[in-house]
Amino acid sequence: MRKTRIRVLAAAGSVAAAGAITLSGIVAATAASRATTAAASGIEQFRFMSTSATSNTGPVIARGVFTAGGVEIVTSNTTGIFKFPNGTIKFSFSPPTGPTSFNPRTCLFTANVHGTNKLLSGTGRYAGISGHGTYRQNALAVAPRSHGKCDQTKPPVAFENLVIGVVPVHL
Repeated sequence: MRKTRIRVLAAAGSVAAAGAITLSGIVAATAASRATTAAASGIEQFRFMSTSATSNTGPVIARGVFTAGGVEIVTSNTTGIFKFPNGTIKFSFSPPTGPTSFNPRTCLFTANVHGTNKLLSGTGRYAGISGHGTYRQNALAVAPRSHGKCDQTKPPVAFENLVIGVVPVHL
């Protein structure tokens, strides 16, 4: 049970952190094109939503200084890449901390965690992007049952993960 909880939390944390960072980077990147305007700064919000505990990719939406949509790819337990039509953003994130729980009667796992993120580099329109901020992640998962008991060693039968990152960015 503990391994499954840790695996689901790790997956949710990675996805959430990446989503939070993605949102931050996207806003700053879309804020202005380096070719046509001077540097831009401001607050960007990144929202990442996933319904798969086993995938390392998912959609991301940025809003604030700019609005953009793209894909987040979690490359490790602490790094990821946001791919947007006009470039990419590499980011890092801290492991999530905060309350998690698992109900062995209902097989429901919940996580309401948070952490920090940092924009490392960018390409295309996002070249020169920088910033660091925070993220919040809310995840729910329902473990499958085997012989009437929750089986946390297998992927969940249902999974929802929402990560919201807020990052002051400079581009």
